[in-house]
Amino acid sequence: MQNPGDPIYWTLKQASENLRARKITSEELTKACLDRISTFNPKIDAWITVMREQSLAQARALDKELAADHWRGPLHGIPIGLKDNIDSEGVRTTAGSKTLAGNIPKADAEVTRRLRAAGAVIVGKANMHIFASGATSAVSYYGPVRNPWNLEMIAGGSSGGSAAAVAMDHCYAALGTDTGGSIRTPSAMCGVTGFKATYGRVSIRGIVPLTWSLDHCGPIARTVEDTATMLQIIAGYDRLDLQSVDYSVPDYIGAIGAPVAQFRLGVSPQFYDGLDPGVADAVEAATAVLVKMTKGAKEIEMPSILGTGANSEGGVYREELGNGFVRAETESAGGGGVGGGGGFGGSSRAVDYIKEWRALRLVRRTVDIEVFRKQEVDLIVTPTIREVAWSIEDELTRAANARARNPKPGNTRALDDYGLPTITVPCGFSKSGMPIGLQISGANWREQDVLALAHAYQKATDWHTRRPTLTADAKVPTLSKAAAGQTGEAVGR
Repeated sequence: MQNPGDPIYWTLKQASENLRARKITSEELTKACLDRISTFNPKIDAWITVMREQSLAQARALDKELAADHWRGPLHGIPIGLKDNIDSEGVRTTAGSKTLAGNIPKADAEVTRRLRAAGAVIVGKANMHIFASGATSAVSYYGPVRNPWNLEMIAGGSSGGSAAAVAMDHCYAALGTDTGGSIRTPSAMCGVTGFKATYGRVSIRGIVPLTWSLDHCGPIARTVEDTATMLQIIAGYDRLDLQSVDYSVPDYIGAIGAPVAQFRLGVSPQFYDGLDPGVADAVEAATAVLVKMTKGAKEIEMPSILGTGANSEGGVYREELGNGFVRAETESAGGGGVGGGGGFGGSSRAVDYIKEWRALRLVRRTVDIEVFRKQEVDLIVTPTIREVAWSIEDELTRAANARARNPKPGNTRALDDYGLPTITVPCGFSKSGMPIGLQISGANWREQDVLALAHAYQKATDWHTRRPTLTADAKVPTLSKAAAGQTGEAVGR
């Protein structure tokens, strides 16, 4: 039985308030998270590297600072996770691959540096889809990430470990990355909140790239309020990151309680075709809640992203690593979704790349005018994904046989192309008990609007407060030989 008074079930905000009030120490919070990881990670495989000794030492040092009345801010002493494609000085960054199994970065990624400076305690590096190149997190050299709501199901990807870890209260928040939906897809499938800000708002320097022109980094947490706290720390210009944009950062935490009655909502039919019945019902009910608290919703049309992209960019990094090693590993996983429009799959003619890149730049430059100004809306509401999580066994067997899954059209990739700030929040469950997510998107650089409406929705509902009922004695389903062959599941940590 879950005890709401147990610190492990606090939100990030609650943990921060109690820590600052000296009702608990960072060391106690960190040990509670590490103990929970020890109990449940063998079930869900959310972590590749657990930084037990380092994180406890860091927590003790931060407790001494607080005892000396030095408080770094709301992340002071709070246990946080990193997706394992985000560099951490002296601790391996594998990107879920065998190729990088011995990769020890000499410096932190910029987002890691900012978290450490803010006093966050890094407890570990989260499992993920190999090289962030798929939407399931089933294909990883370190075994498939399992969904805490049903161990037979995928956790979503590519930031599956980050989302599963937050869902199981292994940390109070985690960072993920998002090129085609890799923060929002696993957050929706695992029943947590995930946010990607405007493209260029958060530095991606020190993160293993998939497609620089589409890559985002952002927070996954239990509540909108907690994602705002995380974003406040990691957002901001990085002159050494070529993708970073020098644009003033607003007060995200202060925007949480802003009024939402003035917002005009847009609903685009192109995101609603072929929805699973349970998803359709949940999103319809969630939209009705939003309509009551705003000026209402109307149908809009979104720009086409046909011909946009930068699909050869990942080949640059692959070549730097040693093209043969990466190709051999990804191909041995039956493709595993590698490439998949994400940009890691190979090269294209320079002229084709330039055409795609220019089309991408144009749609980003015009989307605010074409959607928000001309069609007179402030925010866009869509389902996060059109179906709930599916079977790991089915996914890996498909990969083993090199069969295309022929998934339903995606709802997340377009928002990366547009570059718009987008959040996913839990909005219901399927008949089979799997979480369903709702996306809210705003105009470029208007993260505060997205946060305000999403927070208002969470104040009016309780979907985000529900937790998996996974127990310590739960049996992990056994994969078939063909399915297990698509992962490095038998390989030790």
